[in-house]
Amino acid sequence: MRIEPEIAAARLAAWFHRCCAAVVSRLPFGLDTVVAPTFLGFALINGGTFAVDLLVLTLLHGMVPLPVAITGGYAVAFGLSYVLNRTLNFRSHAAVVPQVAVYVAVVVVNYLAFILGVSSVLAAVGVEYHLARILSGAGEAVFMYSAMRWVIFRR
Repeated sequence: MRIEPEIAAARLAAWFHRCCAAVVSRLPFGLDTVVAPTFLGFALINGGTFAVDLLVLTLLHGMVPLPVAITGGYAVAFGLSYVLNRTLNFRSHAAVVPQVAVYVAVVVVNYLAFILGVSSVLAAVGVEYHLARILSGAGEAVFMYSAMRWVIFRR
């Protein structure tokens, strides 16, 4: 029996959402009423793509200037993040082209403000480049989740 790719993808997305909802429903202290399953999904997906970002940054560091290494890691990670968040987390069926256009605009703002700006300033004042990128990632996470939930993948 052959399963069509679209059906398999839909099943995987439904499974991912059920898992996130199940974990969120077990959060203590009333956090289950505050934390959305999509926030957990975002954290899981973007934690993985952040690891990819750092891996590419590490591979490129020393071969190219630091801003180019930061950009390379971020470019790979943001493309992967879009695909995974669109399909697994927010399960969007909106038209891709307008959605990608908005996503790219958000990514450019995020890149300039957090990724390149904060990372470069912290590295320039002596913070080790991995730590600088991790610290800038905290601001990036809040900004990107908010943009994805309420702007890019709004229902």
